[in-house]
Amino acid sequence: MKLYTYFRSSAAYRVRIALELKGLDYQALPVHLLRGGGEQLQAAYRAINPAGLVPALDDGGAILTQSLAILEYLDETRPQAPLLPPDHAGRARVRALALTIAADTHPLGNLRVLKYLTGQLEQTDETKLAWQQHWLRTGMAALEAMLAGNPRTGTFCHGDQPGLADCCLAPQVFSAQRFSVDLAPYPTITRIHDHCAALPAFQRAHPAAQPDAE
Repeated sequence: MKLYTYFRSSAAYRVRIALELKGLDYQALPVHLLRGGGEQLQAAYRAINPAGLVPALDDGGAILTQSLAILEYLDETRPQAPLLPPDHAGRARVRALALTIAADTHPLGNLRVLKYLTGQLEQTDETKLAWQQHWLRTGMAALEAMLAGNPRTGTFCHGDQPGLADCCLAPQVFSAQRFSVDLAPYPTITRIHDHCAALPAFQRAHPAAQPDAE
């Protein structure tokens, strides 16, 4: 199994966590998102993922893209350490938590969006940072409200075992910390993240532990 990844990519980080939680061996193939104008935009990588995004997973010749699709594929093909709960309502809740991050929040701070802000729209770096912080806070506030006080929230986002939503939460907290977003208003997120950070699987998947970390 080969994972086309970038150490700081939130989407690739999600997949690394899932692979580690499931105890799956994989080869990390770094795709540098900045070097040479972005290796993800070069023809060699676009032949693997036409969208020019990471991650991509090569599972014996089957090329998979989009982090949440990859996570669900891993859960269906390698059911050990399941990422989704067994009941329909629980699965819907976990998917909603994950999508609040992966669909509603993360894309607004994606590299290509930020490059468009400072490039074609000629915004300053200060404006870019304000944009990032605004959408990070908006997404974190929504996630906190979904988690806090919900009886199905446990040690982790859903119950007492890490799952698909936690694979999304940890990278989002990493992004918030990277861009100096105060986590004090989000105590439930912070508590869950602390439990995630204590697990070896999350530690091995962390950007700082990657072979291409700068």
